[in-house]
Amino acid sequence: MLILFIVDNNALNYFFLKTKLIILLLLSFNQVFSLQKAFSQRVISNINQNWYFSKDPDSKGYALLKYALVNIPHTWNAFDVLDDEPGYYRGVGYYKKKLNLQPTWQGKKIYLNFGAANQETEVFLNGKKIGSHIGGYTGFTVALDHLRFDGKDEILVKVDNSHNDNIPPLTGDFTFFGGLYRNVSLSVVNQAHFADQLYGANGIYVHAANVTEKSATIKIDGKLLNNTNMQQLAVNATILDERGNKVGEVKWSSVTDKLGSFQLPNITLQSPILWSPENPYLYQVISKLTDYKTGKVLDEVKTKIGLRYFNFDADKGFFLNGRSVKLIGASRHQDFAKMGNAVPSALQVKDVELLKEMGGNFLRVAHYPQDQAVLDACDRLGVLTSVEIPIVNEITESEAFYANSKAMQLEMIKQNYNHPSIIIWAYMNEVLLKMRYNKEPERKKSYLKSIENLAQQLEDLTRKTDPTRYTMMSNHGDVTGYTNAGLVKIPMIVGWNLYQGWYGGKSEDFGTNLDRIHAAMPNKPLMVTEYGADVDPRIHSENPVRFDKSLAYGMEYHQIYIKDILKRPFIAGAAAWNLSDFSSETRSETMPSVNNKGLLTLDRQPKNTYFLYKAYFNKQPYVKIGDGSWKLRGGITTKQELSVISNLDSVMLVVNGNKQAQKVVLDHVASWDINFKAGKNELEALGYKNGKIYTDKSTIEFVLQPQAFLNATKSFNILLGSQRQFIDDKNQIWLPSKTFEKNSWGTIGGEPFKIKNSSRQQYGSDKDIKGTLNDPIYQTQAVGLEAFEVSASKGKYEVTLHFAELMGNGIQSVLPYNLDSLIAKGKELPPQRIFDVYLNDKLVIKALNIAAKYGIANSVQRKFECVVTDDKGIRILFKSIVGKPILNAIQLKRVK
Repeated sequence: MLILFIVDNNALNYFFLKTKLIILLLLSFNQVFSLQKAFSQRVISNINQNWYFSKDPDSKGYALLKYALVNIPHTWNAFDVLDDEPGYYRGVGYYKKKLNLQPTWQGKKIYLNFGAANQETEVFLNGKKIGSHIGGYTGFTVALDHLRFDGKDEILVKVDNSHNDNIPPLTGDFTFFGGLYRNVSLSVVNQAHFADQLYGANGIYVHAANVTEKSATIKIDGKLLNNTNMQQLAVNATILDERGNKVGEVKWSSVTDKLGSFQLPNITLQSPILWSPENPYLYQVISKLTDYKTGKVLDEVKTKIGLRYFNFDADKGFFLNGRSVKLIGASRHQDFAKMGNAVPSALQVKDVELLKEMGGNFLRVAHYPQDQAVLDACDRLGVLTSVEIPIVNEITESEAFYANSKAMQLEMIKQNYNHPSIIIWAYMNEVLLKMRYNKEPERKKSYLKSIENLAQQLEDLTRKTDPTRYTMMSNHGDVTGYTNAGLVKIPMIVGWNLYQGWYGGKSEDFGTNLDRIHAAMPNKPLMVTEYGADVDPRIHSENPVRFDKSLAYGMEYHQIYIKDILKRPFIAGAAAWNLSDFSSETRSETMPSVNNKGLLTLDRQPKNTYFLYKAYFNKQPYVKIGDGSWKLRGGITTKQELSVISNLDSVMLVVNGNKQAQKVVLDHVASWDINFKAGKNELEALGYKNGKIYTDKSTIEFVLQPQAFLNATKSFNILLGSQRQFIDDKNQIWLPSKTFEKNSWGTIGGEPFKIKNSSRQQYGSDKDIKGTLNDPIYQTQAVGLEAFEVSASKGKYEVTLHFAELMGNGIQSVLPYNLDSLIAKGKELPPQRIFDVYLNDKLVIKALNIAAKYGIANSVQRKFECVVTDDKGIRILFKSIVGKPILNAIQLKRVK
């Protein structure tokens, strides 16, 4: 049917003008209504912009300092944790800001809300102290009373991240960044409002009981503050589904004093939609506080909730909504590259999205409570979580430490109570790792008893505060030690941080170790709360070994662990350590101050290990060429292994248009030995499943290093004493050395440097090398080297020799360099080394004593030019005067 309207232009114009006026009037009405609603109820105002900040290392006090303009989130440790100097600023910093208060806020109650400040905080208003907080990872709220509203009200916040024996964490394998590193806001509310100021929470607590597919009982508890003369208030709660339909409602009224707790009558929902990782369905509870007589709304809080039921079984693992679910995911630290822990909420949410994309359904929020945005994302995306307080490695036996620990536990629970994603509260991590009093048996027993006592108090407090969730402690691999200390019996779940094949043992022992643990505690649910291996994305090896930090070793390690976890139903779940690399200022390693066990880099670029988890756990068809960060390769031959990571049945690889043999995917990986060409290589992987084809493409640049340094060759870079390939910050490839062969290049004599009396590394060192961003160049070396020779054609060359002394720890006053050692066992002194270096028979370095002249673990480069005029090529000779000569790396470059 066709309906035709005929109108003249004047009528049409009049119609549009009238419609426009109506729309404007409606908009104006809505704006006025919104403003009235905002001013009569709750207003949240972000005040992150335009603060002034100064450190106070000399305790001058805030008035004498010079301030710089900053925005929140902010940390003063974003960059000093990355330098070569050990340590980072742990002390006092001041933040100040003039408040821009709206005149309509007069007469209201105004709170200053901190997402977190690490770790001791004092808050001042117009020079008067109005609040304080202890602990760096939970939020807190301070009431702003006696404001002047003259445009000059000023907030001053003193934050101190100094070590304090009474505040956990005392130590840890992560950086204790200081600052106001989460959002700061103002809450403007009526004098009667919901609040639980003691715990920094909004005062509304919702949980679901008796949840089944048929029904669920919603319980709403809360706290309110009434600074008015109103004697009777009403609390109404409405439950809406995701479409905004009302599915439940309750009303309650009571005569209240100034500070009141309330518990609403239960609400029963019929046929609820259950929350799960596959369907993270969220209802919304709208709680309103009203004047009972007039019905005026005084405050309103909206709370997202999910309805689910779950349990852990010692033999069968974890069950969600009656269905067996293996919890698989990762732990997470909160810092980001060049930001420290002052990370915007959007990037925090992105982490959860990356975990979900990987196929993860579990996030261990470690080792401290994190930004609310993280848990909001877990609720929305369907990621189950555990959250813990930062008691790490050790405790202090003091009442203050106990009190602070319990306050943190309560704040953590109260502030995060409503998140359906949380299924576990935890409170200790590897608390016996830094054991005290090993030489005093009786004192050690007393210390262990103190730990047990604190654990039991935290356990009792947690179960009393929230009996709806499970409790957990995470222990390192000393099963006997934790059992004898009485710590295994206390929590409802025991988490184990296991690193067979990394810090010790073999990866293949992981599964049998799990069986032994389960046999020792058959009635206790178990989780693997940490496991991982360092993967420096710049390092690659064709023959991976433990502690080489290579991509290949990390892949092998995670394949073994994943298989052993999946085949054992008694393992309720596992969290890889870690979702991303993170700052750990005290670490040396190949990338100093960074723990490289992440599946993602510190700036959240995926490694091959991330792709492996995606192949295992993301149910969507997936095929990925395993280039990871290895899109630039090199070698002395073009033949190298390439892997494709997939969850499909079989994969074909096409290299530069040439089809390779189709292979069956085993353990989610298929590999080929392929011939690259020098330059760009175009690759395509075709995965097959159920008659369908899925593809991935990549371009890999291959740099063919010479067998001989002849006319076509411009340069090469060689690591001595190394079995790994390294890509530096200038995108240069460094290849491992080899022994010299005729018409080639390589070493004559010498052996790879190895730490004495250590089972940790087969070659090289983890020392932090000063003066370079490319530590792996200097962390390996040839010791006792006689010569390095290169078959090179006639011409002019630039030769750069790289040295670093890896023995000892520093210069001593008695000796020309430090002969003490974490390296030599006991006090055995390594021999002194002094040597000459000749380049094509010319003495270029005389009596080089690296330790005496440059110190320990400092990068040294000596650059020379030489002209080859004969057919003998380039010859670098090392002549010992005292001890064994060394060379860490060499660069050769043809020059015009």
